[in-house]
Amino acid sequence: MAQDDRHGRLERMGKRTMAAAVVALLLFLSYPWRAGAEARATLRWGSRGSDVCLAQRRLKAWGYYRGEVDCIYGRLTYEAVTLFQRRNGLTVDGIVGPDTWAALGYWGGPPSTAAAAAGTREADRDLLARVVSAEARGEPYEGQVAVAAVILNRVRDSRFPNTIAGVVYQAHAFESVTNGSVYAAPTESAVRAAQDALNGWDPSGGALFFWNPAKATSQWIWSRPIIKRIGNHVFAK
Repeated sequence: MAQDDRHGRLERMGKRTMAAAVVALLLFLSYPWRAGAEARATLRWGSRGSDVCLAQRRLKAWGYYRGEVDCIYGRLTYEAVTLFQRRNGLTVDGIVGPDTWAALGYWGGPPSTAAAAAGTREADRDLLARVVSAEARGEPYEGQVAVAAVILNRVRDSRFPNTIAGVVYQAHAFESVTNGSVYAAPTESAVRAAQDALNGWDPSGGALFFWNPAKATSQWIWSRPIIKRIGNHVFAK
């Protein structure tokens, strides 16, 4: 009988231990960092706050958002969100819910450092390629790489923003941003040129500026020392 009692107590203890383990697992799975996209605010026209900033920054880095990062969901943010949803096979409703957050790269909690870095590299290359495609379409391949290199040279120069998106979207920096042509899909050669520049090729010789002499009217830009000419563009320090 004593042995049976001991066996029963052990069995009951085992069941309690298992139940406690299940509860602990459920608590872990429901913890906020597991919520990921579901934990973020659902954004719609009129929303404000840090989550709006987060969405605007990602949409801007990926070339969908044309406005300032002001943390206010207005017309430009709505246009960016719906365009992003349309191109990514999502429900086009302008609402940034769990599915759209996940497509923006915020799924299952904050992305790992490696995943975030990979996403940033891909977004940077895409943005760089679109600028090259818009600014240097029809130029020789070397000239396309040189245009990409100018942007990267600015990123490394303390007088300019220190990110590709920051350089590209700096006010009045590129005509293609002003006229909207930067938002078109890049050509295949522009994608290759962007990658070559990211890999270190700089045909511009370290230039920080480029322009077409047949079109440039700014007296200031002509004051920059020209160091190279490739195709229809001149490159200057």
